[in-house]
Amino acid sequence: MLIGINGEFVRHSDKSFEYAVEAAARMGYEAYEPVLIDGRDLFSEAGYYHGISMDEDALYYKDFIESRGLRISGVSAHAPLMRPDVGVPFLRRAIRFAYQLGAPVVNTDEGLRPKWMGEEEAFQIMKYSLTVILQTAERYGIYIGIEPHNEFTTNPKTMERILELVDSPFLRVNFDTGNSYLSGHDPYEALKAVAHKVVHVHAKDIGGTLLDEKGKVYGTPVGVACGEGVIDWEKVMLILKEAGYKGVLSVECGTEEQAQKSLEYLKNLRRKLGLGV
Repeated sequence: MLIGINGEFVRHSDKSFEYAVEAAARMGYEAYEPVLIDGRDLFSEAGYYHGISMDEDALYYKDFIESRGLRISGVSAHAPLMRPDVGVPFLRRAIRFAYQLGAPVVNTDEGLRPKWMGEEEAFQIMKYSLTVILQTAERYGIYIGIEPHNEFTTNPKTMERILELVDSPFLRVNFDTGNSYLSGHDPYEALKAVAHKVVHVHAKDIGGTLLDEKGKVYGTPVGVACGEGVIDWEKVMLILKEAGYKGVLSVECGTEEQAQKSLEYLKNLRRKLGLGV
C-alpha cells in the first residue's frame, strides 16, 4: 500500500496546488490526489486554493506532480449523481481529464438529495447518471470511486444498492474511514462489505470536536492526524490486505502538521504489518 495525500491539508492555510504538491513531496508522501474544479476560481487563480481547473492543461499538472517524485492516486471530483444536469457533464469531463492526467480513478459521491425527491426516484436518477458516466469511464479505462459521504453511500445497505445499479467493472468504491464513522455505522463492517470493490481509500481519522458530530452528519471534509483519533488503522489495513488491496491510502487532514504526523504513523504501521512497497 502506498501512502498518499489529498490537497485538503493546505486549504485552511490558503495555499496553492503547487505549494501542496511540493509540501507533500518534501514530507515524503508517495502519492498525491488533486481536487478538480470546473471553470475558473478566483482563489485558485490567485494561489490561495489548491483546486485545479479542468480548463487548464492536464499534462502540466501531471508533469508537475510526477517531477516531484509523486504518483497520482486519483482525482477528487465530487458531483451530485442525483442532479444529472450537473453531475453527468462534470464527471464525464473529469474522466477525460483524469485520463490525460494519468489518474486511475475519479472519486465522487451521490450528493445531497433535493427535498422534493423521493428515495425510489433518487435511485432511478442515480441509475441514469451512472449509466451515462460509466459509458465514458469504460471507454477511457477510468474507475469511478463512489465515496461514503451522504445519506445513501454511508449506509452499507444503500451503498450496496448503488453499486448494483449498473453492471460495470469500473464502478468501484473510494472508502472514507472518517465519513463512515461519523455516519453512525460501524466503519470496519462497512469496509468489509465493500472491500472487494475498493479502488481508493481516504484515510481520515476523527477526533476532538468532530466526535460530537457522530450520528448527526454524513461526513466531514478533513479529519485529525491519523493515529490521533478513534479509527483503528491496524484493523483497516488488515481488512484491506485480506481483500488484496494494493492501492493508496490518501490522507485527508486539515494542516501540514497533521499531514506529517499521519505519514509517520501510517508508514510505521505499514512496516509493522509487512505491507511496505
